[in-house]
Amino acid sequence: MGYLLAIIATIIWGGNFLIARAFNSDIPPVGLAFWRWAIAVITLAPFAARSTVADWKLVQKNLPYLAASALSGITVVNTLIYIAGHTTQTINLSLIAAASPIFIVLMSRLFYGERISLTRAAGILVVLLGVVLLLAGGSLEKLLNISFTIGDLYMLLAAVVFAGYTMLVKRKPAAMQMKTFAFCTFSLGWLFLTPFYLLESSIDRPVVFTPAIVLALLYVGILASVVALLAWNQAIILIGPSRTALIYYLIPVFSGIAAWIFLGESIGLVHIFSILLIVCGISIANRADEKPA
Repeated sequence: MGYLLAIIATIIWGGNFLIARAFNSDIPPVGLAFWRWAIAVITLAPFAARSTVADWKLVQKNLPYLAASALSGITVVNTLIYIAGHTTQTINLSLIAAASPIFIVLMSRLFYGERISLTRAAGILVVLLGVVLLLAGGSLEKLLNISFTIGDLYMLLAAVVFAGYTMLVKRKPAAMQMKTFAFCTFSLGWLFLTPFYLLESSIDRPVVFTPAIVLALLYVGILASVVALLAWNQAIILIGPSRTALIYYLIPVFSGIAAWIFLGESIGLVHIFSILLIVCGISIANRADEKPA
């Protein structure tokens, strides 16, 4: 069940990268993040109100932890992704995001003592080969001459912060219900975004609501926030951060397919072979009979 929840989250997040790129000239990045979490808080409130009241003493006791989780996983990560979407391509966003599982595995080893088995290490290498092949388009010359934009650096920072957020989710108090955790972090993350949104609106422009923008905001606010993040957080609880992280490697697959369908970005034999390598690598890394290194 944990793997299924992680896959659902990555499918939805693949669309999130697509929106970050497709609407980069229509929605300011902080505005997109602000309205995304506003919608998420409003959507989740009716379902989480009772659990939050029941867990209120736990919320008060763990407020610094909840604030750290909100700042990393809600305020910072998605805002960086949307800023990155203004200067780099959809496929770059998803490929650099694929570095996040590596950081998660390393942090899991550092903070929780989770062993990196030979099987898992081999699987990760196969996945990375698929990611590099996809990035290079099968061309060694392109790989050697690859250049990065400032957006790619923002995306790399987002990948590191997301790994830190995943570590924090693992520390969620066992007695605190997941709906309570999600609602509190969503609300705090939205609160932290408010002054930056007001600043962006005064310097740049506020969000102008059109039918397309409203649909995009509903997607990122309900699906990419409430549904995907609840699924991801529950997957971490069920199967652990390292195993959940490996499913994150499917994001380049899903976002690449979405970009092909909706943005007309091409997919060739190299992309298909890369996807197969990524899927095979994930399968290898998650073999049940792995032996610790």
